[in-house]
Amino acid sequence: MIHFIRLTRPINIAVVVITMYGLGWYLENNLIGSFDGGIKSFEFFILVFSTSLIAAAGNIINDYFDMRADRINKPERMIIGKFVKRRVAILTHWVINVVAFGMAIYLSYKLNTFWYLFIHLLSINVLWFYSTYFKRKLLIGNILVAGLTALVPLLVGLYYYHHDGFIWNEFAVIFPFNWFDSHEYIAYLSVGLAVFAFLLNLAREIIKDIQDTEGDKVLRAKTLPLIVGDTRAKWIAAFVLLISLAGISFVFVKLPPYDGLALVSLFISLFFVVVAIILTLAAQQKRQYRRINHYIKTAMVFGTLSPIYWQLLLLYA
Repeated sequence: MIHFIRLTRPINIAVVVITMYGLGWYLENNLIGSFDGGIKSFEFFILVFSTSLIAAAGNIINDYFDMRADRINKPERMIIGKFVKRRVAILTHWVINVVAFGMAIYLSYKLNTFWYLFIHLLSINVLWFYSTYFKRKLLIGNILVAGLTALVPLLVGLYYYHHDGFIWNEFAVIFPFNWFDSHEYIAYLSVGLAVFAFLLNLAREIIKDIQDTEGDKVLRAKTLPLIVGDTRAKWIAAFVLLISLAGISFVFVKLPPYDGLALVSLFISLFFVVVAIILTLAAQQKRQYRRINHYIKTAMVFGTLSPIYWQLLLLYA
């Protein structure tokens, strides 16, 4: 059982859950007044749970089709075929997706929108075709995975954006501008965090491809490092990370002018991105890229979970 849990990447799933509840908590307490469908509602729980299930199923199917490459790139970390049977993995993948799709049908019916049905079905199919085909193609697979990661904050923004009951709260004082309204801010914040997550994941996927070139050669993949070389690929990854710095800074500039402590999550996130850029440009050995991967993950955690920090500062600062 422990090996099957590892197969679903529980830490990544936990980040998805915390991100969605954190952003919802922040929006609900600072932007929305009379609202019945918040983070304590059954519908929001179903949204988070179904999203987590699709992510878990995607991790399983990715490892399933990566067995040949993993025997070369990371044999010590293989699970399918070693601890979990292949037929068990593929069957579980489909069962999880069916359950998640059923939840999407419920959400679309309950909330009177086809968006959740469309997004969940799209995500399931993209993860399948990514694992079977697009992962081996130049940049397409990288962009698809980064795009799916960006959907996490977008789903929360979509959930709150389409609900009625928005009223002025603290923002009526903090934002004395005529152009500001709650719908606009929900769209702005969720899209801003989504862009940041997209760029960090895109850079991370490129770095993972540099790390996995030996296995990808066996599969005759056409990843960026195999097409342009490791040196150019790492420069491209560093450039994408540099753009992400500008993106997350823009999000924070538009936030309410809280105390200086509100910038803590920004500075931590920016610090790890800068470190990742420096290490990426200096990297010469494949083992160094795994360390860079960890720095990017840390930057992503502090960036995408920043709404939790903002809300805590509002409560206790």
